[in-house]
Amino acid sequence: MRTRHRALAASLLVLALGATSVTPAVAAAPQPASGASVSGVPAPRLRLPAPSGPYAVGESTLHLRDAGRADPYVPEAGARELLVSVFYPARGGSGVRAPYMSAKEAELLLESRGLGGVVAPGVVGAAETYARTGAAPAPGRFPLVVLSPGFGQSRFTLTALATDLASRGYVVAAVDHAHESVATVFPGGRVLPCAACEYVERVGDAGLAEVARGRAEDVSFLLDRLTDGHPAWRHASMIDRRRIGMAGHSIGGDSAASTMAADRRVRAGVNMDGTFYDPVPVAGLRGRPFMMLGTEVDHASGGTFDTTWDRDWARLDGWKRWLTVAGAGHFTFTDLPLLAAQLGIADPSAPLPADRSGDITRDYVAAFFDLHLKGVPQRLLAGPTPRNPEVTFQAPGR
Repeated sequence: MRTRHRALAASLLVLALGATSVTPAVAAAPQPASGASVSGVPAPRLRLPAPSGPYAVGESTLHLRDAGRADPYVPEAGARELLVSVFYPARGGSGVRAPYMSAKEAELLLESRGLGGVVAPGVVGAAETYARTGAAPAPGRFPLVVLSPGFGQSRFTLTALATDLASRGYVVAAVDHAHESVATVFPGGRVLPCAACEYVERVGDAGLAEVARGRAEDVSFLLDRLTDGHPAWRHASMIDRRRIGMAGHSIGGDSAASTMAADRRVRAGVNMDGTFYDPVPVAGLRGRPFMMLGTEVDHASGGTFDTTWDRDWARLDGWKRWLTVAGAGHFTFTDLPLLAAQLGIADPSAPLPADRSGDITRDYVAAFFDLHLKGVPQRLLAGPTPRNPEVTFQAPGR
């Protein structure tokens, strides 16, 4: 069970982009928008799905240092560092287009997954996100949702979910945790090695539990910096500090539960296909709502691949849902299938179409937070619906 999860995390684009079925149209391109492949076929212009809410989306980047805490994997590096993309409801027509990631980060990501020279970094980095830097904030106060990525991955992999939530009226903070990503460039052009990856390789599952608990400390620090008297973000007055939620993919999903166990400010959480290496406390989460959204093949009730979902479902003591998605793969709940489909690449082990991957992830996560942070009833979470036949409600909730 654990070994396969580590293999999944270690094969970020190879699995999600299905390197076994790369089409000849995908290769290096000198121009992000319309470069040519080795075969002379133009490379595609990549776009994430357009956000579904009424607001335009702004994006800011924060670099935070926790002077009270040394980096747990590289103590000699000094203070723990975070890079945070903050997406927020904005006024239409303001700001300039935000890139998906920098060209350097795209290059690092592709090279680390054996796709250097197959997919052009400029094509990936320039993918359309529909977010705009410098955008004027929309008036009002909005709930805050923190997003934490999978192990070894970067915050960019949750951009489609982040922009969609922001368009629906949320401030969203997507977090990169220092020394936990293979493709994040910190200020000053620093590329920090994934020391956490090396640590987990040495110590195994106990190390993954430490990663989840460490991220909980990161998120608590982030909440302090977004909601204290001298916030790190200039638009922090938009945040309603009484309505805070968290969602994450893979180890980020486990971290959502770990954060709720440690910090009462987080009122609701979502685990997207993550093993609970750091278990939900036996006493539960003080009655706060939690949703588990995962693959049917690995996370059906009573399965043998990941027994932590059965164990921790029984410990959740508030409103709860356990949903699985037929045809989904581990990366279904990220941007990667959405980008892969446009590159003509498929993962045969995850046959769920990319557009359904995006719709299911965005709709169910948004419905959860609309219900628990905004108090808006959600038929989508009451039981199976004809429009979503892939989604199974695994166990009775309340």
